[in-house]
Amino acid sequence: MADRALLEYLETFVSEDRRRRFREVLRTRTRFLTVVMEDVYQLHNTSAVLRSCEVFGIQDLHVIEARFSRRPDKNIALGAEQWVDLYRYGQPGECLKTLREKGYRIIATTPSEDGCPLEDFEPRQPAAFLFGTEKEGLSRELLEAADQQVRIPMVGFTESLNISVAASIILYQLTTRLRQSGVNWQLSEEEVLDKQLDWMVKSIKGAKGILKRYYENS
Repeated sequence: MADRALLEYLETFVSEDRRRRFREVLRTRTRFLTVVMEDVYQLHNTSAVLRSCEVFGIQDLHVIEARFSRRPDKNIALGAEQWVDLYRYGQPGECLKTLREKGYRIIATTPSEDGCPLEDFEPRQPAAFLFGTEKEGLSRELLEAADQQVRIPMVGFTESLNISVAASIILYQLTTRLRQSGVNWQLSEEEVLDKQLDWMVKSIKGAKGILKRYYENS
């Protein structure tokens, strides 16, 4: 359980503007929606999706690395890796098990006409949106495991969008709709406290030594 006394102690090492900004951002954070990327080869795509998650208030990003394992490019993520929780999995089944246990519906993104148009999808219960590789898309395992498929309607000759573009469109539309709904989409008090502590530690120079002194004197 997060320590409120520790948070109050750490807050003395950052400015009031910083503390206020953390509170403002956390009011818009959600785990009601989450994103899953499967074996995305291009490093900049993973980093760009991470940045989109941060911008649109998605707290968690899940990355399946059965074939490719790469760290996000900080030049593209622009610091987003500090504020979004990144989870890595070696196999799709491992990721699916975790998401199911957390109560997520599994939503596969697809260019197929069989998918539900994005504008018709209503975020009424926790949902994990799956994005596949640049060329092949999602694996058969994930497509078959999905509870539903969603597509972005397109009217041009091109049949697909870059994964980072598709993720941005979907996240913008759904988070906007979610915040206008009556759904309880925000982080719990405990989750907010946990993230405040996490972000404080990441923001304070010499945090390791400060924490050591705190626990020695507690």
